[in-house]
Amino acid sequence: MNLTSFKILHIDSNHPLLWDQLEQAGFHNEADFTSSKQEVEAKIENYHGIVIRSRFKIDKTFLDKATNLKFIARVGAGLESIDCDYAITKGIHLIAAPEGNANAVGEHAIGMLLSLFNNLNKANNEVKSGQWKREANRGYELEGKTIGIVGYGNMGKSFAKKLRGFDVTVLCHDILPNIGDAYATQVSLSELQERADVLSLHTPWTPETDKMINSDFINQFKKPFWLINTARGNSVVTADLVEGLKSGKILGAGLDVLEYEKLSFETLFEGAKPAAFEYLLKAENVLLTPHIAGWTFESHQKLAQTIVNKIKNIF
Repeated sequence: MNLTSFKILHIDSNHPLLWDQLEQAGFHNEADFTSSKQEVEAKIENYHGIVIRSRFKIDKTFLDKATNLKFIARVGAGLESIDCDYAITKGIHLIAAPEGNANAVGEHAIGMLLSLFNNLNKANNEVKSGQWKREANRGYELEGKTIGIVGYGNMGKSFAKKLRGFDVTVLCHDILPNIGDAYATQVSLSELQERADVLSLHTPWTPETDKMINSDFINQFKKPFWLINTARGNSVVTADLVEGLKSGKILGAGLDVLEYEKLSFETLFEGAKPAAFEYLLKAENVLLTPHIAGWTFESHQKLAQTIVNKIKNIF
């Protein structure tokens, strides 16, 4: 195919290098950041590629209208907003960039863990409000703890690698066999639940991981533990998490993602807040961030560069 006639539709804004390098490679770029899904469907037959983040779901209806589509590139780690199986049956290449923000996610998880162990955010807020509480903010050390990682792909490996500087034991569990490495020992889920002091989630959102962290899962842990989730909010049943926090089974939680997020990840819900969410907002041992673990200035560029490279490798 002559690349000058290869039309790519960008439906989300991204780092400008993505647009510029595709243009330099000979592709024809067009942008539409405002049209509805239905409006984009009405014209998608005119395009050979589409670059997205998470503005709307690319489902069977969309794909049936995309009669000339050769690839879908998501500038992010996961592809859950795309009906991947159906796209593959149509011969469409699926491109994601989990390598692009893995380092950022690993660093964010470390930051959350250290803040929870040492009450950094809680103590900061107290001092700024005129309170000087030393004993109430006595912290824990990572040394000697066992860190359990569920999901040992790009994100999990990044987190494990960053734990090298701490005297900790790192365990990992994954559906794929034989992926443990120098940074983490692969174990069964039951062994991880038997030994871990910390659980860090690095799984994609799939039918298997949806609502995975529920009361039964939590109560399988032998020891009270800290929870870090920089993966997907729908993997954790918030009401069950809150029960774990209330009972002391969960010592603290660092949540960069919430089950209440909309598909675009850009907003939460509208209207009254669920009781479980209200609890999280007030809990001193809960740290919340707005889905920014992989949202650094550096990852913004890395994600775009990864997508460009993968598109160019196809054509």
